[in-house]
Amino acid sequence: MSLEDTLRKRSGSVCELCGATDNLAAYYVAHDDKGDGVDQNVLACNTCSSQIDDQNIVDPNHWRCLNDSMWSQVPVVQVLAWRMLHRLTDEGWPQDLLDMLYLDDETLTWAKSVALPGSDDQVIHRDSNGAQLEAGDTVTLVKDLVVKGANFTAKRGTAVRGISLVADNAEQIEGKVSGQHIVILTKFVKKST
Repeated sequence: MSLEDTLRKRSGSVCELCGATDNLAAYYVAHDDKGDGVDQNVLACNTCSSQIDDQNIVDPNHWRCLNDSMWSQVPVVQVLAWRMLHRLTDEGWPQDLLDMLYLDDETLTWAKSVALPGSDDQVIHRDSNGAQLEAGDTVTLVKDLVVKGANFTAKRGTAVRGISLVADNAEQIEGKVSGQHIVILTKFVKKST
């Protein structure tokens, strides 16, 4: 059985990302320590694969399909969903999905290991002590912060779990404090170990 036939059987002959049924082909997802078999490929439609490869033609509304496909039990589909949601965090809604998405440690390491084509990973976020921050880290506030528009103060010592990085600003991260999604300056946090 060919790779594409195996993928069609696994997916029910639909795009594993958006559910489309036309123009389907195997799409390889790089993995540092594995080959190029069925576990490193998804069955993807032409629309999904072309937008993964070229961020200049990405239609954020097309990727609302990740609301369903991110729950796939297939790790390679989870990896692509995580990567596309991270690429689209400026849209707002993908961050809500990322907050719900759980990947086991091995799958999350795979998702973080290789950037999507066209991604710019030059921005490095560092905490108040100079430690590099990564998406999903837990940080602790090092001073009381008045949260504008939310009428509360985030107290020093508060843990912020599962942070996300602001892609174009090394001095900002995002996280939830007291149920509110807020932007926090990196100089006011320290990475928890």
